[in-house]
Amino acid sequence: MKRRKVGNLLALAVLATVVQRPMHPYEIASVLRERGKDQDMKIKWGSLYTVVGNLEKHGMIEAAESGRQGGRPERTVYRITGAGREELLDWTRELLSSPEREHPRFVAGLSVLGALPPDEVAALLELRLSRLSEQLDAQRAALEHHRGQLPRLFLLEDEYDLAVREAEVAWIRALHKELSEGSFPDLAAWRAFHRSGDIPPEFAEIAERGSEPG
Repeated sequence: MKRRKVGNLLALAVLATVVQRPMHPYEIASVLRERGKDQDMKIKWGSLYTVVGNLEKHGMIEAAESGRQGGRPERTVYRITGAGREELLDWTRELLSSPEREHPRFVAGLSVLGALPPDEVAALLELRLSRLSEQLDAQRAALEHHRGQLPRLFLLEDEYDLAVREAEVAWIRALHKELSEGSFPDLAAWRAFHRSGDIPPEFAEIAERGSEPG
């Protein structure tokens, strides 16, 4: 991925907001919250003014006007520059075309799952499935509601998130079935490890290989 002068996704969200019309930072935050952008990307709201300052520093936005209303602090309205438009377009093209390995917490849990006995893993996966099912029901209902109000162009991120979570549910169900029915490979060795505390030789060999430099 290309190294950008202002590289966090909040900067992208700011550029995508001010490209529509000039805004001051408080208004930018309000628009982003109203659109639920914190559901699409990790946003640290406390860093918004720093991000706006960095975008201005690197010439991607510029002050259009400053003003004060009543006793409120002075507010600067920012507009996007030509460089900012190019950055917005280039960044969007990169995000859409270039796959990048992400690191969700669930994957981290799967990577150390063997620390727990198989029966407990099966119970925890069943609990996750129950919680996911509730969340998916709510997501589907919300998506159907918005489909009657918004063009599909503005719902694609919601559709994608739903599809990814449905794929996760299908995969977890299959894994849970293997554990519950006893068809998961090496299940006997996994159980033996938790009974005795001794790592089976076939597991130990793999662990040693994994720790060697490539």
